[in-house]
Amino acid sequence: MNTNSSNSLLVVPTGALKISEFKSEDMNGDHHILLSLVIPTYKERDNIENVVNILSGLLDAAIPGNYELIVVDDDSPDRTWEVAQSLIPDYPQLRVMRRQEERGLSSAVIRGWQAATGSILGVIDGDLQHPPEVLTQLLEKIEQGADLALASRHVDGGGVSSWSIIRRFLSRGAQVLGLVILPGVLGRVSDPMSGYFMVKRSAIAGATLNPVGYKILLEVIGRGRVGEIAEAGYVFRERTEGESKVTWKQYLEYIHHLVRLRVSTGRIGKIRRKVNFPIGRFLRFGAVGFSGVFVDLTIFHVMRTVINLGLTRSTIVSAEIAILNNFLWNDLWTFGDISRKQIGNRQRFKRFLKFNMVCLAGIVIQTLVVNFLFNSLGMNQYLAKLIAIAVATIWNFWVNLKLSWRVTEVK
Repeated sequence: MNTNSSNSLLVVPTGALKISEFKSEDMNGDHHILLSLVIPTYKERDNIENVVNILSGLLDAAIPGNYELIVVDDDSPDRTWEVAQSLIPDYPQLRVMRRQEERGLSSAVIRGWQAATGSILGVIDGDLQHPPEVLTQLLEKIEQGADLALASRHVDGGGVSSWSIIRRFLSRGAQVLGLVILPGVLGRVSDPMSGYFMVKRSAIAGATLNPVGYKILLEVIGRGRVGEIAEAGYVFRERTEGESKVTWKQYLEYIHHLVRLRVSTGRIGKIRRKVNFPIGRFLRFGAVGFSGVFVDLTIFHVMRTVINLGLTRSTIVSAEIAILNNFLWNDLWTFGDISRKQIGNRQRFKRFLKFNMVCLAGIVIQTLVVNFLFNSLGMNQYLAKLIAIAVATIWNFWVNLKLSWRVTEVK
């Protein structure tokens, strides 16, 4: 177990950030447990006892004696590691690691997993912003066959409590950027910046992980052998103790991480995808989009022939009216099961704004394409318009599939 006594610190693993398979000597008796849950900490002295108490109570009820909690502390100046170590006599499933040479949340998680003995590896924040009660849902999804179970703010039952507009914008912007740069990875989950999940050891064993910044989920999906992914909604809570660690630097690190994974030749291309494609929603979305084509072309024709408006302005006006048409039908039909849970004109207006913002990029794409085909290639303006609509529709479906009609606040 890498300990010298019942309350000694775990030895910090060194070398490559790689999770090992179970060794034959680890499979005997009580050395092989079900779940190893890592709690990375830094200056969490005021939180750690409460966190350990709550998590132990939940897991003692769900899988008694078949788990371990691993606190990995980056040598906090408030001596969080020492407080955690003092709890070991009262919590026999607790292990503590004090890192003095390395820093960083992602590498802390991996070092904790390297010292772990569980067949399922998990991570949860040490600040109670991740509701502990979701752990049992994640565990159930793994036991039902998922390779990775993710707690998401952007599925039914999820949300954020009191984020500012700027923070909401940054979170959504990061997700859209990820879909553009790395669709094969981020397209598989609704909340790629989540730091609350479980993964089967077998899905990442042997893979060398190389995370940047504070989000490890990208590495796990991008470099592991993750097949089925399941999600459970959770409401992100504001801190009651300690201090927030979200900074602009971490968003920049996230972008750096995306780009590095994208250019990591030979690895991303080997990802084993198992995508549950929502064919029913796609067909409904396509039908709505088809009606929007007629609306778009009709308005475009009126703008060009009756009002004699310019090509660019006609394209923009007709596309915006078609967007309104598409939103109304999608809200009532395509995503009606979701929108009916978000009652009220205010909620509908917010959904429209989100939908319109996503489609705004589609308007830009459509405008560029129609001008290129008509002005540069001399193509018939109506044929150019149809091709431009097709290109924009692909964009609109993909991004709306991942971002629109998501729960983003607590009712």
